[in-house]
Amino acid sequence: MSSPAVPGRSGRFAGVPGRAPALLAALAAVLLPAVFVVPHMLAADGSEDGFADQRNLIDTVGEEFVRYWNSGDRMFSPGMERVVDYWFRFHVVKAVIAAVLLIVVVALGVLLRKSFPRGGGAGPARRAAVATGRVVVTVLALFSSVIVVVNIQGAVAPFTSLLSMLPVGTRHGKLADTLDQVRQRLADSLTTGASPPPALDAMISDNSRYHVALAVTAAIVAVALVALSGVLWRRFLRTGPSGEHSRRALGACGVLTVALSLVVAVVAVANLSTASDSAQGLSVFFNGG
Repeated sequence: MSSPAVPGRSGRFAGVPGRAPALLAALAAVLLPAVFVVPHMLAADGSEDGFADQRNLIDTVGEEFVRYWNSGDRMFSPGMERVVDYWFRFHVVKAVIAAVLLIVVVALGVLLRKSFPRGGGAGPARRAAVATGRVVVTVLALFSSVIVVVNIQGAVAPFTSLLSMLPVGTRHGKLADTLDQVRQRLADSLTTGASPPPALDAMISDNSRYHVALAVTAAIVAVALVALSGVLWRRFLRTGPSGEHSRRALGACGVLTVALSLVVAVVAVANLSTASDSAQGLSVFFNGG
């Protein structure tokens, strides 16, 4: 007569290899700090190593912004182009790493769902470990999703992303004088319809592209959340009374995804509205709004 199976003796959960979750968890643990450390390293081509220092990057953006404005051209000045190119590479690298992290944590979440002990054979410690893992995976998935979206936006319009670093409250020096000129020309454009100078026209166009990028990505995320919510609610309805724990979890996740989809939809609409009146949005920004 064969001996009864002992839960956990083989090191497998519900038919899932025990090593797979551990390997994915280890990979996620490596990718998480890489999201913050690696982009500056890979974006630098040897001449922008100092940009890894936030203070140096902000100072450089301010200096190059003054030069760009004073050049009177729509095309970036050499210094501004160098910073914009660096910032584009930074966002691309960060988006790619975050996307890989998202794939890893989603795969880990799928394995954790499959690995939940069947038939209640496992002890409370293992159940608690799996439940905690699911919470961590959910948080990491949301975090990496936000990082992907934000960095796609930055890669699409790196110039506007850089402008967000400008200390617009500066009251002294060349940067303050330049910012005053920008505010005045923006005001003229909004009140009298005067044509903006080439540099300002480039800012308006890039700012519109910046917000359109976020509106589009947010809309995609909102649709994905709605679809996920539908799947969760269908599973909720199909789960019988014997699966009360699963019903509660599915119901909570269903409510969360609906709420998140509404929030993301509002973000999409707000950014689309800003993109449609980019000059006004820039005016608000340069005036400290």
